[in-house]
Amino acid sequence: MEQIGERLRQLRKSKNITLEQLGKEAGLSAGFISLVENGKSNIALDTLSKILLALGSGLDQFFDKCTDEIDDPVVHSVELTWTLITENIAFSVLSSNVHNFELYPRFFLMHPEAEPTQTEMLQHDGEEFIMVLEGVATIYYAGRSYLLYPGDSIQIHSNLPHNWANKTNHDVKILSVHSPNPFPKEGTAIDTSEIVHQVRKRKKSASDSED
Repeated sequence: MEQIGERLRQLRKSKNITLEQLGKEAGLSAGFISLVENGKSNIALDTLSKILLALGSGLDQFFDKCTDEIDDPVVHSVELTWTLITENIAFSVLSSNVHNFELYPRFFLMHPEAEPTQTEMLQHDGEEFIMVLEGVATIYYAGRSYLLYPGDSIQIHSNLPHNWANKTNHDVKILSVHSPNPFPKEGTAIDTSEIVHQVRKRKKSASDSED
């Protein structure tokens, strides 16, 4: 499995950029980026996109997504490739050609936590459908927590604080479908202007609040 944090650290160092410089450019704290690099915190895809933008890269390059035409539209379970988010959470993309659809489906595997940690809340654009396939998941959403058992599901607005965790002694498997798809359609480029605008707006807001 490849680890998002380690790959992000390698990319940052290859650009000779410090955590503080990257945090300032992306509108995030250096401490948060450090947690991501060390596999201690989840990260939303659009937040990762902002970091990659500051590093002169993008989601496609980061995940090495192939844009060639796919003959077989079926995603076979024996061929799943996994990406580590944290030490105990990994995901696999359930699409043979992620560029051709509006939805972004993923299969998450959460191992039991070795040590209980505080779950960082995520907020980003879009909405998500989450369904527990195996195990018992703790879903945090809009200031409340919910226990979801196999077959249970929840649909959420992603701009409200949310995340999930495995507080049990057994693996948890989750199906997650996110909209909008963070990857651009084939032949189109990612519109980074709105991302830059939002980062600058947050910086200005933070500066105004300090005055």
